[in-house]
Amino acid sequence: MASPTDHPHPDTLPENAPSPTPKTRRPRLSREAVLTTALALVDAEGLEALTMRRLGHELGRDPMGLYRYAKNRADLLDGITELVLDQLDIPAHAADWQDQLRATAHDFRALALAHPHVVPLLVTRPLSTPLGLRPLGTLRPLENILALLIDAGFAPTDALHVYRAYYGFLYGHILNELQEMIVDPEENEDLLRLGLHRLPARAFPRLRALAPALAHYDGAGELEEGITILLRGLSAQLHPTNPGGPEGRPGLPKPLDA
Repeated sequence: MASPTDHPHPDTLPENAPSPTPKTRRPRLSREAVLTTALALVDAEGLEALTMRRLGHELGRDPMGLYRYAKNRADLLDGITELVLDQLDIPAHAADWQDQLRATAHDFRALALAHPHVVPLLVTRPLSTPLGLRPLGTLRPLENILALLIDAGFAPTDALHVYRAYYGFLYGHILNELQEMIVDPEENEDLLRLGLHRLPARAFPRLRALAPALAHYDGAGELEEGITILLRGLSAQLHPTNPGGPEGRPGLPKPLDA
């Protein structure tokens, strides 16, 4: 006699009975799947939340099994950095190098605001690693921008100067924008919205006076103003030599030696 726990033979099931459901199999892991989950965790809770144990819980897997896809937490952080930077599209060739750098700056800003907890990794992660030993994904923006600038007519060393000034400005802008915090968004008084009323009036008169400008910070507008100043200065100081350079473009300063 069959026990209650035995599965009935398909031939003995009632005509309208549902078929036995096979045991669901978990999808196979990959490095990309692990990093995507790690990035989602960082986006939601910050870098401090990212541990192998917590990541294993999110994936429903034994944390020890994750070491097949990431050697350690440092490898996870490098992988997250690459995953974010892979979303930044910098064509190696462009008709106008200034327009391309301007567009890339706004794309980078949008990417940083979408993943604010990753910004410290983008800025500081490579500091402890020699250039040639860094993850390839973190070097692609450098290679692509150098190609863009050299193709535009810049000497290779001048292209490197432009890159350094460009990303120095861009990282600084992003960090500044992320620090522009509103204490009380519902408050109408700008001084109170920012919490500046807590500062001693005699010690910080100029900062308190700038409350209206600080309270209505326009990140995209500030980036546009800053990148315009930067590109105009670079085009005048380190002008490319081909006809598509700043010499043939109205509204830009002529080279210093013109």
